[in-house]
Amino acid sequence: MAQNRSRRLRKKLRVDEFQELGFEINWTFDESVSEEDIDNLVDQFLVEVIEPRQLGFHGGGHKQWEGIIATQAIGKCTDEDTAAVNAFWNDKPVSNLEVSDLYDIWWG
Repeated sequence: MAQNRSRRLRKKLRVDEFQELGFEINWTFDESVSEEDIDNLVDQFLVEVIEPRQLGFHGGGHKQWEGIIATQAIGKCTDEDTAAVNAFWNDKPVSNLEVSDLYDIWWG
């Protein structure tokens, strides 16, 4: 691969300083959790973890949820972001919580 890429090409290819790291998340709400509680917990997740850390969550589900988390602007999620997501869901009525390692979301 060429080592002397222009800034424009690096941005287009999402490499070097334009690389974007994100991670996947999966969880299942316990059967006892109501529809209203699911809505409230997901809203709480967005308000308390995603927005303050300037992250974006793309995903969905009903009782079983899956998605990807990345930064709102070009950037890299950190181990602290994965830890914050893990910490939020650890004491909630969910099972099968899986938070992946960070990976390049364009070239993964």
